[in-house]
Amino acid sequence: MATEDMVRAGTRTGTDAPAGGDTPQGTGTRTRDLRQLITYALVGGSGVLLDLGAFLLLYNVAGLHEQVANVLSTSLGITNNFVLNALFTFGKRDRLLRRYLRFYAVGLTGIALTFVLLAVFSRGLGIDPNLVKAGSLPLVLVFQFALNRKWSFA
Repeated sequence: MATEDMVRAGTRTGTDAPAGGDTPQGTGTRTRDLRQLITYALVGGSGVLLDLGAFLLLYNVAGLHEQVANVLSTSLGITNNFVLNALFTFGKRDRLLRRYLRFYAVGLTGIALTFVLLAVFSRGLGIDPNLVKAGSLPLVLVFQFALNRKWSFA
């Protein structure tokens, strides 16, 4: 377990150090950052699919108002992403309530941003709310990754 914690923290053990010396400075950190980004994107993808699927069902099938459907579907996606990111992306299992509240606060910024986009493009310009919701997801995802990495899982 100590070796696993050392590797996760970025420290090298004697058994995995290269024969000619240590790795170039920053290589391990860049590799870890890239893995986190890829994992975050995969988790985010699952959250996007869940969010969009739930929105489509809540809005189109259940007949909920677009803003209510957005809050519910986004909340479902946020919770899904928190659990998966805590387990797989950032490996953080401590202070879960605090981390979840921060993660959800970041998620609320996504709800607010999508709320504004729906109001402007759907209500104001008459664009189908399904298209507006789908188009907002990549923008919200990138914004939230930066905030979650620096604040929720720091």
